Amino acid sequence: MLSAILMPPDPANVCPQRLSLVELPAGVPSRVTGLNGQPNFSQRLREMGFCESAVVQKIAGKQMVICELCGTRVALSDRVAGDIEVEPIRGDA
Repeated sequence: MLSAILMPPDPANVCPQRLSLVELPAGVPSRVTGLNGQPNFSQRLREMGFCESAVVQKIAGKQMVICELCGTRVALSDRVAGDIEVEPIRGDA
């Protein structure tokens, strides 16, 4: 019983962590899970390719976020990137 308490959780049973694109570490592939903010602006982000389930990877930045989406690099302000909710993709996905 004690070994069960000391064992780390099984990664297959852990829910993916959702965070904003600003909080995502650089180099981690992730999937867009939601857009927050004004509906018109969220629609514009979708038109740019930031639709739910799109794969995005943050390249660099905190105040100006550079990310890669659909083979294209895009620069976003931290305010805009903060409205894009993502979850990291596991290595086996």
